[in-house]
Amino acid sequence: MSDHVYKHIELTGSSEKGIEDAINRALAKASQSLHGMRWFEVTDTRGHIENGKVGHWQVTIKVGFTLD
Repeated sequence: MSDHVYKHIELTGSSEKGIEDAINRALAKASQSLHGMRWFEVTDTRGHIENGKVGHWQVTIKVGFTLD
């Protein structure tokens, strides 16, 4: 078994479609400049209200990635 050391960052994704889409958007954007992402943890979920309905979701996640 390999010993791993992880660094983690915090990201916030947003989506009009839903929570899962907001998470996927944040991960997709981060993957453009980060490599070795291994896990995520949802730390906060909130939304924006427009005309009495959900306008969009905002989801904050911690993302862990392995160091080279």
